[in-house]
Amino acid sequence: MLVQFTVRNFKTFKEEAKLTLFASNYDKTTREEDNVFEVPKFGLRLLKSAVVYGANASGKTKLMDAAYFMKEFILKSSKESQQGDPIETEPFRLSTTTIGEPSMFEVVFIHNNEMFRYGFEATAKAVTSEWLYHRPHTKEVEVFFREGQKFTMHNKLFRKGYFFVKEKMVRPNALMLSVAAQFNDEMAEQVFSWLQKFHQLAGLKEESFAEHTMALSTDSSAKNKVLDLLKEADLGIEDIQIRQTESPETAVGLSNFVQSIMNKTMKEMGISVLSEVKTFHGIYDLSNAKVGVEEFTLDDQESSGTAKFFALIGPIIKALDHGEVLFVDELDSKIHPNLVGKLVALFNSAETNPKNAQLIFNTHDTNLLGSGLFRRDQIWFVEKDRYGAASLYSLASFKTDEGGRKSDNFEENYISGRYGAIPILGDFDTMFHHETAAGK
Repeated sequence: MLVQFTVRNFKTFKEEAKLTLFASNYDKTTREEDNVFEVPKFGLRLLKSAVVYGANASGKTKLMDAAYFMKEFILKSSKESQQGDPIETEPFRLSTTTIGEPSMFEVVFIHNNEMFRYGFEATAKAVTSEWLYHRPHTKEVEVFFREGQKFTMHNKLFRKGYFFVKEKMVRPNALMLSVAAQFNDEMAEQVFSWLQKFHQLAGLKEESFAEHTMALSTDSSAKNKVLDLLKEADLGIEDIQIRQTESPETAVGLSNFVQSIMNKTMKEMGISVLSEVKTFHGIYDLSNAKVGVEEFTLDDQESSGTAKFFALIGPIIKALDHGEVLFVDELDSKIHPNLVGKLVALFNSAETNPKNAQLIFNTHDTNLLGSGLFRRDQIWFVEKDRYGAASLYSLASFKTDEGGRKSDNFEENYISGRYGAIPILGDFDTMFHHETAAGK
């Protein structure tokens, strides 16, 4: 479970941006049983979801990008790069004080009933610092700390670290944690195990995660869950089938290398290469009696909203079944607001989310602010200043006289600009009036 995610000097985030899933005491009487779960061992109350609002180009997607970059660099920095390869981080580029300075990422999480805090700083050339702390009970213990190529390590918790340093196995452009995981270090494996439950979805590119739903649909018991959600969404779909259209050997126009990559990826997902989704709808006669079914292709004959919803089902079911963390960019794209609300409600429920999966997403759908689904501490805003730097803040930080009362109309206050994080628009009418006048 995610406790906190922090980023600094990455893309539009010049200063530190900290997304916390701590439940505030001020909101303790609001949706406490459904939206909050307790971790008694650490005396924590954590939130099951968080929503992020902001104007276009304010930094909402960049927050998701930061989480994605952090995970990918941890998993791949050691095994998929070589000495001298650049690190694909991107500092805030609109200030002379941040160009060339390291980007920072840190995550605090609970895994196997133990708390971890891991982070690193990196430029395009090298990892400048890295740290891992472990909290099995009440006290946080430093596992290792790194400054450039200088390391300090815990004698018992990270014994293998001495070997890695002595043999110069940690390159300047790779993470100590990534190296340790390759050699089955227990602490590193704990972090990597949690990362397998930490997912990011690009909401505008559902084809990148539709395979998860396709894989579930090949299993009879899991397929029933997929179908149930499709039916509850009122899409008219009665059944689905996953069919292989052609084998990788006969795929036209694909190189052997691309075919091999597709083969490997799809095999890991449990589905055939170049599969397609078939949907089935009822056929009715003049008296509305069902007389048969008609077959459609999801990609070509269903709406883009239906395709997006289908793609989301797999990751959502998986997250709920295994208590995972899901970051979704543009959750509401192509999907009706009522349907988005239903998906959020699956996470904000003690009944449908008993394993405390967490959903963090951004959206422009202001209807959710008036839906009653969220507490104030679950609502976040990203706002960019006149110098291009974004800041992240919660509705819970607003005082009562600033529109922060529990009884306030959050949607109305946000649209009116009371919380910030909305676009400051120019006079479009005047612009066209000048063009018309010039044309005369």
